[in-house]
Amino acid sequence: MNDSGAGVAGSNATVSARISPAGGLDILSRHEVARLRGASDSGLRGLLRRCALAVLTSGTISDDPRAILEQYPDFDIQVLQQDRGIKIELTKAPSQAFVDGQIIRGINELLVAVVRDIVYVSTQLEQIGSDLEPSDALTQAVFEILRNARILKPHIDPNLVVCWGGHSISREEYDYTKAVGYQLGLRGLDICTGCGPGAMKGPMKGATIAHAKQRRRQNRYIGVTEPGIIAAESPNPIVNHLVIMPDIEKRLEAFVRIGHGIIVFPGGVGTAEEILYLLGILLHPDNAGIPFPLILTGPKQSAAYFEQIDRFLRLALGDAVAQHYQIIVDDPTAVAKAMAKGIDKVRNNRLDTKDAFFFNWALRIPLEFQTPFRPTHEAMRGLQIRHGRPLHELAADLRRAFSGIVAGNVKEEGVQAIEQNGPFDIDGDRDIMQALDRLLQAFVEQHRMKLPGGAAYVPCYRVITA
Repeated sequence: MNDSGAGVAGSNATVSARISPAGGLDILSRHEVARLRGASDSGLRGLLRRCALAVLTSGTISDDPRAILEQYPDFDIQVLQQDRGIKIELTKAPSQAFVDGQIIRGINELLVAVVRDIVYVSTQLEQIGSDLEPSDALTQAVFEILRNARILKPHIDPNLVVCWGGHSISREEYDYTKAVGYQLGLRGLDICTGCGPGAMKGPMKGATIAHAKQRRRQNRYIGVTEPGIIAAESPNPIVNHLVIMPDIEKRLEAFVRIGHGIIVFPGGVGTAEEILYLLGILLHPDNAGIPFPLILTGPKQSAAYFEQIDRFLRLALGDAVAQHYQIIVDDPTAVAKAMAKGIDKVRNNRLDTKDAFFFNWALRIPLEFQTPFRPTHEAMRGLQIRHGRPLHELAADLRRAFSGIVAGNVKEEGVQAIEQNGPFDIDGDRDIMQALDRLLQAFVEQHRMKLPGGAAYVPCYRVITA
């Protein structure tokens, strides 16, 4: 329910409303509400406003993290404490979130997820795992955030497929992601993505049709995001479980802890970062023998993309890295069958090792993959991208390089750093740098760095190849 008042009509039309939260939200204390309103020193109000606006413009496609804030400069959100719970007061919110003065139910639920996760992380995260080793404490934090968000479901056989891929993809690639999602859905598999458009929306859209055909009603379309990326990749309308992790490292760990297999569609630097993150973990000696199906796939038009990725990975990490992934081109049914078969192996392994179905505790994730990387110019120059290092450590620094480019492209802090100090410098062994430069140039030429239709892409990086 809500009481609303419409603003000016037009493309930037707004609505002011006071709404009752839909979905699950625990009662907030007065202190938690005060933190959200910015009354304390935590400064949460700006974060809440930015994430809430991204949810209220669900389905909007933009590369600029500041564009939506500039489009709705007078938007505000207040969390009001009442005796029987809370109300959320929206001032000059985007009218697209409302129908006939009533907020859309799905958007209301996503808005609740924003409030829930920001409150929980700000009030509880520092208390988690104080008696554990640093790496174990970070994993415990990921677990507790996911549990609080009600993402973890016991008593369900492994069936969650994580789908990675770019938000800027061609129509043929998007249609292919839907076809794969459809085949996954026919086999009773649920979908988890980064929650945005493109390759994050397509698999969910395909799966909804298949789930409807199979009369399957308890379906999970999980979106996992973080504050730095949500403004540039607002949740797509199909997401019915949203969780906002505090940073990219916890977001990536959440994917590999809850997913039973991962499918990678064509993408750009963010997708390359995700691939390197997972491969770096799988290359760690402690994880040998733990099944984790990883499939790279796309339509026949994308065959060259995966050839480039495969070539780069083999050059940087050695040919043996290819044993950890399978490339399937232009065959959605084969992808779904291979993933279902891989998940069967995951199920058997979890039974043998007595590991939980809903959270992969057994996987060793080294601290260098968990520690938040702040991509400053100094930090980017300091990356050790050189042969001779343990492969999982080299993969960790390669992941950080791509993470820095993502920040420079779409994250507000990174964009400002580039505007003030120029592009990031990335240096390392000459052959890796030359291969990296070719890969990034291919991403630019294929319009994978920026959504088509806007200004030409200006690189936020400089690869030192000499």
